[in-house]
Amino acid sequence: MSRVVVIGGTGYAGSAIVAEAAARGHQVTAVSRSLPDAPVPNVTHAQVDATDEAALSALLADADVVVGAIAPRGSTAGTFRDVYRTLARLADAAGIPLYVVGGYSSLRPAPGADRFVTDLGGIPAELHDEIRAGAAVVIEDLPATPPTLDWVFVSPALRFGARMPAERLGRYRLGDEVAVRPDDGGRISAADYALGFVDLMEKGEHRREQVNLGH
Repeated sequence: MSRVVVIGGTGYAGSAIVAEAAARGHQVTAVSRSLPDAPVPNVTHAQVDATDEAALSALLADADVVVGAIAPRGSTAGTFRDVYRTLARLADAAGIPLYVVGGYSSLRPAPGADRFVTDLGGIPAELHDEIRAGAAVVIEDLPATPPTLDWVFVSPALRFGARMPAERLGRYRLGDEVAVRPDDGGRISAADYALGFVDLMEKGEHRREQVNLGH
């Protein structure tokens, strides 16, 4: 059993990861700006702002792994990358791995090809900033961290999110920084993404790299 801290533990991906990890017997702390109306059984809920470095440091002091599940939109849009830089620094200081919920656009369609984020044609302009901010975490920020930090950036299929729910299949396909379905982007449910995500945490076979979960 591991002590898992999920920053953004009440969001779409974060809540699924919290539920999956808790169901497997891990000691889970779900961190969010506000407490949920319906707390998850056997989960500790902490009301903490992700920009509160002292509070985050205290939470990570007793953790075995930290998960970042923050979206680069809304109130976090302006601080998103700074929060992840801080989280990476604190995880490194605590000697624990950092697993990040990523996005599809940072993936590549083929080995050595440009990442999808380099061409956002066809995507509404109002989404460009958050897509670029999310991709910058794995393209620029995480690779710049000290080599002592173990991090894994976990990108879902293209069709993933509350607006694009998918059926739980109880399985997933694991790829690297090349999308497992570059032809149409594919899809994956929150439950199956969480299934793969917690598998990655438990196995600990990846270090300082991007992976992709899809159906």
